[in-house]
Amino acid sequence: MIPLKDDVPSYSFPYVTVALIAANVLVFLYEISLGPRGREAFLYEAAAIPYRIAHLKTVSTSIVPAPFTILTAMFIHGGFLHIGGNMLFLWIFGDNVEDTLGHFKFLLFYLGTGVVASVAQIIAYPMSEVPIIGASGAIAGVLGAYFLLFPRAKIFTLVFLVVFVTVIKIPAVIFLGLWFLIQILSVGVESGVAWYSHIGGFIAGALAILVIRHKRPRDIFGA
Repeated sequence: MIPLKDDVPSYSFPYVTVALIAANVLVFLYEISLGPRGREAFLYEAAAIPYRIAHLKTVSTSIVPAPFTILTAMFIHGGFLHIGGNMLFLWIFGDNVEDTLGHFKFLLFYLGTGVVASVAQIIAYPMSEVPIIGASGAIAGVLGAYFLLFPRAKIFTLVFLVVFVTVIKIPAVIFLGLWFLIQILSVGVESGVAWYSHIGGFIAGALAILVIRHKRPRDIFGA
C-alpha cells in the first residue's frame, strides 16, 4: 500500500514541512556528489551508530560529537527509494500536524521525536555498529500525532492486488494502525530497518500530542 494523499485541508502553508523535505533532498544530492568512497566516509562520520553513541566514541576525523549524530543522521538516506518513501509520508502527513501545532512547535516536535526514535533503537541495540540513518524515526512521530489528531481522515492509497492496481480510501486510524502493527511484527527481522526507531518515534509522537491536548482544551481529535 502506498499513500497518495489525504482529505484533510491545511489552513496554513507548511513552511517547515517543505523546508525539511528540501533539506533532506539537498543532503541526499550532496551524498551522491561525493561518489561511492566519499559517501561511505560521510556516512561513517555523520550516521548515528549505537555503539559509538552509547560509549561516547566520536570518530577522530569527524567534527560532529557522537551524541549529535542522532540529529545529523535524520537527514541522511541510503538510496532513492529510502528518501522517496520518507519524503512522501512527510509530505502527506506533516502538513496537517504542522497546521495543528504551528510552525516552530512542529519543528521542535519533529526533531524531538526523531531523537527519541533513535534513542529507542540505541537502547535496544547498544552494542550495534549498524548505522541509523534516515528521517523515518521523526516521520514515525508525525504519524503517531496524525493517528490521534485525524483518526477519521481518509487516506487515498494505491493498493496492489496481485495483477490489479487500484486506489481506495482507507481511514487514517486503520492505515496508520496497520503501519504500526507491521513495525511491531517486524522486530527481529534482519532487514537493516531500525524497527525500534519507528516504534519509539510513533509512540513519542502520540504521547506528545496527548500532552499538548491536555494543555490545550480545544478538541483536536474532532477532525
